[in-house]
Amino acid sequence: MRIAVMGSGGVGGYFGARLAKGGADVTFIARGAHLDAMRKNGLTIDSTHAPLELPKVTATDNPSTIGKVDMILFTVKLWDTESAAKSLVSLIGPDTGLISFQNGVQKDDMLRPIVGDKTLIGGTSYIAAAIKSPGVIAHMGANQRLVFGEFDKSKSKRVEAFHQACVAGGITAEISPDIGVEIWQKFVFLVGMSGATASMRATAGEIRANPKSRQFMLDLMKEVVAVGRARGVNLPVDYAEQRIAFIDTLPAEMIASMYGDLKQGKPLELPWLSGGVVDLGAALNVPTPMNRAVRDILALYANGRA
Repeated sequence: MRIAVMGSGGVGGYFGARLAKGGADVTFIARGAHLDAMRKNGLTIDSTHAPLELPKVTATDNPSTIGKVDMILFTVKLWDTESAAKSLVSLIGPDTGLISFQNGVQKDDMLRPIVGDKTLIGGTSYIAAAIKSPGVIAHMGANQRLVFGEFDKSKSKRVEAFHQACVAGGITAEISPDIGVEIWQKFVFLVGMSGATASMRATAGEIRANPKSRQFMLDLMKEVVAVGRARGVNLPVDYAEQRIAFIDTLPAEMIASMYGDLKQGKPLELPWLSGGVVDLGAALNVPTPMNRAVRDILALYANGRA
């Protein structure tokens, strides 16, 4: 299976490496020092659970040199979505699939006008991973999981073939019968974690241990559930409570990637996370005061700040 990974950071780098290890023909699209290191030394997954070293990988900063592929893993930050997607048009053939493993619930709406309905496949990723140094991906904990599926709920050959490639690479993978609901389920958790850890500058363990900060995180997620249900998404009424119980099982030192970006002065995915909840809620007359607070508290940092 020919696979292109657009965005070879924590998510794309980890899962792309696993797919390559399993025998897939993987091309990593990257830039800067990370690209240089991959070209010279390959790609390393630094993990206490399942370390991996690939001494040689195919990597480029020019997608037009790749040719047609069977599947594209799309893992760039949300603010790069449109420009990155436009650079991939030459890779897309009649049966090519593109799966966005980005955050949020608006990602596919951003991609659809560029790559088309037929190409787009829904997906979510569950992993704590980041670039440790050029050419090295740090994988924290044991969790690594991909969930994906066609938006029309069919079990297509391309989805089944990608699932087989994931299994061959040792990836925990699942074909979802309703990927739209799965994307919203992750959104509930992600908004709670990103909004709370970034606005409070604290870890999951610190936030869940304090009754007031714990309630704030829960209320962030309750608002997402309310907005999703108002949009017709089949989320249980108590889904936020289910997620806070899940957060209790996570490593105490865990933070959301948005807090990591904040600490490094990078742009934030805020407009599509808490900001996205506010926008979607406003369109449906669903109050979202907690997420509005997060959006406004972090507004000065949304575009990055040294």
